[in-house]
Amino acid sequence: MSDPSTPLAARARTHRVQVRRDQYKFSCAHMTVFPDGTKERLHGHNYQIGLDLDLTSIAFADMLPFAAIKDCLAGICLDLRERVLIAERNPLTTIARVDAAEVELTVCGKRYVLPREDVVLLPIDNVSVEALADHLADRVLASLGPRLVRGVVTALEMWVSESPGQGSTCRLELTP
Repeated sequence: MSDPSTPLAARARTHRVQVRRDQYKFSCAHMTVFPDGTKERLHGHNYQIGLDLDLTSIAFADMLPFAAIKDCLAGICLDLRERVLIAERNPLTTIARVDAAEVELTVCGKRYVLPREDVVLLPIDNVSVEALADHLADRVLASLGPRLVRGVVTALEMWVSESPGQGSTCRLELTP
């Protein structure tokens, strides 16, 4: 039994950096599709995104490139802002045509024709907050990976909120 008067000692020290600023947001439209063949109606959200990085060191030599992190998040928001998000890999979605002018597709048997510049085709199987967090985590890792200090950044967690109090995260454990 330990002596309660003995001070506690730290076994390990880790840190978490969070980049969750109000400016990292985008408005877009989507339809979540369900396995029973139903879907939500086309509707929009005001999404907000953020990034958490778990670190083993905050030493001067291991400083993170905050400008690159901010640019990455801003770029994601710019790409998705005021667009209709479509899941390319959904089994209940058929993309009939994509050309310079239009995207024609069916979702759960309903036909849609949209201006090409208004659509983002995502390599995911559903446009849900969970799938967005997963996809955006991969996108952030692909963009920032070379700039992250290997062995210092141990995890990346992408945060996506579709409304206040409702969202999802995707955590990627990174190998040294």
